[in-house]
Amino acid sequence: MNHTPDTTAPVGNGGSFDPRQAAALLDQTTQHARRQFEPAQPWLLMIRGVVVLAVLGAVWLNVRAQHPYQHPTAAVIPFVIAFGVLNLIATLTVRRRATAGVSGRSRLRPAEIAVLTVIWVGVYVVMGVMIGAGVSDRIVYGLYPVTAPLILAGLAWAVITATRADWQSCGTGLAVAITGAVALAAGPAGSWLAAGIGLCLTLLGSAAVIVWQQRRSVVQP
Repeated sequence: MNHTPDTTAPVGNGGSFDPRQAAALLDQTTQHARRQFEPAQPWLLMIRGVVVLAVLGAVWLNVRAQHPYQHPTAAVIPFVIAFGVLNLIATLTVRRRATAGVSGRSRLRPAEIAVLTVIWVGVYVVMGVMIGAGVSDRIVYGLYPVTAPLILAGLAWAVITATRADWQSCGTGLAVAITGAVALAAGPAGSWLAAGIGLCLTLLGSAAVIVWQQRRSVVQP
C-alpha cells in the first residue's frame, strides 16, 4: 500500500513542517538577498544625491556673480572632476558586485553600453569642437556641459530600460532628462543649481521608492 507523505510530520526538535511558514521564510530570505545585492543601494543613492547637490551648488556659487558669464574658476573644477570620477567608480563597483554571475536582463548588453559610451564621449568631443569654433562662453562652459549630458543620457537610459519593461529605471531616466531641460531654461549660471537640485531630488526619490518596495514586499503575506 502506498502512503501519502504527511506534511505535518515532526521535523527537527519536535516541530511541525508548515508549508506557509516555509514560504514565509523563503520570502524573507529572498528579500534579504535582494536588499544586499540591489544594484542601486538606497544609502548610496542618498549619498550621491547630497554630494551632487553640494558640488553643483558650489559651482553655482562660483559663477552666479559673473556678468557676463564666463566659466567656473579653477577653484571648483577639480571638485567637479573628482565627483564625476568617484561617482562613476562607485556606480560600476556596486553594479559589478550586484550582477556578478548574473545574465539576462539584469546586465547591459554590449550594444547598450556602446550607445551610452558614445553619448558621453560625443558630448565632450562636440564641446571641444564648439570651443575651437569660438562659440560663446555662456554656451560652451555654462548651458551645454550641464544640460546636454543629462538630456541625452537620460533619454537613452529611459529608452533602454523601457525595452526591458523596467519602468522604475525608465522613470529615473526621464527625470534626469527633464532636469536637463529645466536647467537649460535656467540660464548658464542657474543651470548648475537647477541641475544639482533636480538630480538630488531624483536620487533621493529613487532611494525612497526602493525602500518602499522592499518594505512592501516584506509585509505582504
